[in-house]
Amino acid sequence: MGCFFSNRRKAEKESQPEAGEERPKQYSWDQREKVDPKDYMFSGLKDETVGRLPGQVAGQQFLIQDCENCNIYIFDHSATVTIDDCTNCVIFLGPVKGSVFFRNCRDCKCTLACQQFRVRDCRKLEVFLCCATQPIIESSTNIKFGCFQWYYPELAFQFKDAGLSIFNNTWSNIHDFTPVSGELNWSLLPEDAVVQDHVPLPTTEELKAVRVATEANRSIIPVSRGQRPKSSDESCLVVLFAGDYTIANARKLIDEMVGKGFFLVQTKEVSMKAEDAQRVFGEKAPDFLPLLNKGPVIALEFNGDGAVEGCQLIVNEIFNGTKMFVSESKETASGDVDSFYNFADIQMGI
Repeated sequence: MGCFFSNRRKAEKESQPEAGEERPKQYSWDQREKVDPKDYMFSGLKDETVGRLPGQVAGQQFLIQDCENCNIYIFDHSATVTIDDCTNCVIFLGPVKGSVFFRNCRDCKCTLACQQFRVRDCRKLEVFLCCATQPIIESSTNIKFGCFQWYYPELAFQFKDAGLSIFNNTWSNIHDFTPVSGELNWSLLPEDAVVQDHVPLPTTEELKAVRVATEANRSIIPVSRGQRPKSSDESCLVVLFAGDYTIANARKLIDEMVGKGFFLVQTKEVSMKAEDAQRVFGEKAPDFLPLLNKGPVIALEFNGDGAVEGCQLIVNEIFNGTKMFVSESKETASGDVDSFYNFADIQMGI
């Protein structure tokens, strides 16, 4: 009579690898949840409103192609986004960690934020942009740019997940790889352009659940004038050092200055070393050196007659006790601004 346990031990022994025989290796990517590319793609759509809610993309790559007369909203952060062969579409893209690439598109209106932005073989695009590096167009015509202007509750966290700073936005510093003598392939949208008139809010019940606001004073990105002509010869540089309330202080200062009629020209968030401080802050550099080790600084440039005095008054009244660098006079302000932004652009590779 056979023994059941002996048979089981025999089976277990036979299933075990021989001495010296290695088990198949397990790799981390073998454990990853498989993704279906179709979940991260809109292709061949016509006359539709479609999108993805916060949390539905979660840093994946996304593809939009061959769409016509569509409204497309990606309310989440992505790795990269490619838009090919789309016509007469409205497109919103949440923060993109890498590149956004438009190819062979026409008559599209977009709002998006990304690390790199490129347009090739396109015509008649309107783009409200936040881009950490210099936007590039190639073999394209009638491309118009404005500053990103959008808000919903999850957007700030999505910027962090995408590794983007809300203060690094070179939206108007366009490089045209294929310029045509006597012609300009790109231009800036009017400063008073209303983003919702170009990129309207979604109308489907599912996407309306995302609580979107498009007013400039609620935008997650500070709305700047960029490369538009300055209204005054006087500019003021303010540098805020890293701390618990740096972002809140920067936003408060922007609101106060804009409320008094001054213009925000540009913003930057960048790390500084001792030699950088000497170049930018001059004889005041020793006062700020200990603060540089706490993290990146945020710099704001304001423009308008009386900007230096106006900014100093606001800083003294509202931010008394908070360490900031503020241009001392109209005569030195221009040099301060140029020194800082030249350094910052070099650091960021712009």
